[in-house]
Amino acid sequence: MTTPDAGALDVPTPDAVAERLASTGYLTDPDLATVVFLALRLQRPVLLEGEPGTGKTALAEALAQSFGLPLVRLQCYEGIDATQALYDWDFPRQILHLRALEAAGAVRGEQSVADAEKSLYDERFLLARPVLAALQQSPAVLLVDEVDRADDEFEAFLLEVLSTYQVSIPELGTVAAATPPLVVLTSNRTRELHDALKRRCLYHWIDHPGLEREVAIVRSRAPEVSETLARQVVGVVQGLRDDALSLEKPPGVAETLDWARALQQLGATELDLEVGARTLGALVKYREDGEKVRHALDQVLRS
Repeated sequence: MTTPDAGALDVPTPDAVAERLASTGYLTDPDLATVVFLALRLQRPVLLEGEPGTGKTALAEALAQSFGLPLVRLQCYEGIDATQALYDWDFPRQILHLRALEAAGAVRGEQSVADAEKSLYDERFLLARPVLAALQQSPAVLLVDEVDRADDEFEAFLLEVLSTYQVSIPELGTVAAATPPLVVLTSNRTRELHDALKRRCLYHWIDHPGLEREVAIVRSRAPEVSETLARQVVGVVQGLRDDALSLEKPPGVAETLDWARALQQLGATELDLEVGARTLGALVKYREDGEKVRHALDQVLRS
């Protein structure tokens, strides 16, 4: 396996960052490209907040792809703790190792027992979880996804790790990243994160893209979709994000892409009411939203 080159993270300008991301199909605006550029130069984590489906997770994936780095993902959830993020010991393999030592007659006397116990905590029995794996593999992209779903204690743990980019394993010592990983934290803002964590990061709020950029995203990520269909789909989706509709979950860019691809798979080159209504399962995820969207679609296509 080829070790990623730390020099690959050295980009001269925000425009160069945008170009690299565009090569993967991720089209960004100058503000976000600048935040990523500064994160690379200052070796700071990036905290991305925004509505679901605006491309927060996709940015980390695009960064890993464009820089040729491993992507290590830590999915946060309620109740997650440091063990799930750092490391664990492979207990079944440790037991097998101990039995092998006993069978070979290696566990006899106090010194032999002590040596056997010590050998149980060899690095080969260490199960690296995402944070430790990112430090070991760095340079890498560490995606801490939906950090707002974790609790205060986990935030404090993250803050400590992101301050030093190293962790201590009592049985083995300290593991430090030779090159700090590029850390991307995402939040859907289901709760407010603590100021201490925010201060450690470079912050950016990701909005839904404007019409022209969303059309460009569809054409880049789904080139099989016609220009006409892409514009019609994006135009409808942009209207559906209007607060006046009060949708349970306004469609994000991911849903725009899904809907455009679904329509294309049915042979549509233009959006019409019948095929649009039949494919709404790719666009909306709540029954109540489906009724509202059908009504809005009828009005748009009949006008």
